[in-house]
Amino acid sequence: MLNFMVCEDDVTFLENMKKIIENFMMNYDIEYKIYTFTGYGKKFEKLASEEIGFKVYFLDIKTKTGSGVDAARYIREELDDWSSMIAIVTAFSEYRYEALGNRLFLLDFISKVDNCKKRVQEALNVAMKHYDSREKALTYEYNHILRKIEYRHIIWIEKEQESKRCIIQTSYGEFAIPKTLIEVEKLLDERFIKIHRSLIINEDQIEEYDIANGEIKFKNGKKTNLIARSKKKELINYVTNHH
Repeated sequence: MLNFMVCEDDVTFLENMKKIIENFMMNYDIEYKIYTFTGYGKKFEKLASEEIGFKVYFLDIKTKTGSGVDAARYIREELDDWSSMIAIVTAFSEYRYEALGNRLFLLDFISKVDNCKKRVQEALNVAMKHYDSREKALTYEYNHILRKIEYRHIIWIEKEQESKRCIIQTSYGEFAIPKTLIEVEKLLDERFIKIHRSLIINEDQIEEYDIANGEIKFKNGKKTNLIARSKKKELINYVTNHH
């Protein structure tokens, strides 16, 4: 999932930013969401901390509830998020050197009064290149929309009963994919293991394996006991070597 996070306290400008992104994304058959904020409060911090997929931030440098530079520092240093793209958008050009000098790996510093629309579009082009070249992802088409789910976010993939679909459980939600479990298995890498004829799990997402009760607990707190007898030894070896 591609997520645009736009923080701007000028509501008119915020709507313009939203339209620029929507018009830009009309050129792509990619699932995306736009989240808008008028300040850097708890709502912004909560969503920034959640694993919802690839994020592209456009941050106003100066709002009534905080600074875009401080928000960028929060994303990079406190959340340890160095993969999201962050651009600063402001009418205050004097903050340019402060923003770029903080080693926050900013995508761009965009002036609201100097060819803003073009600069935002250029930043979006760069962000899309990073989105396409990011970590390995499961790519599939659903309802004529191209979707990508990074492998690292997938917890398990389960065959949907009496259908030719699978359900993908991720760290940020559940998705249906119009493929059989056998077809999906061919698209995955070595971190995934088929532990049952109806279930594939991501070994990197395992928190613990309760051998006595035959139950796997994952890092997001979910559990499963759908384990084929022939796979129990492999699970024991994995947990022993990685925990």
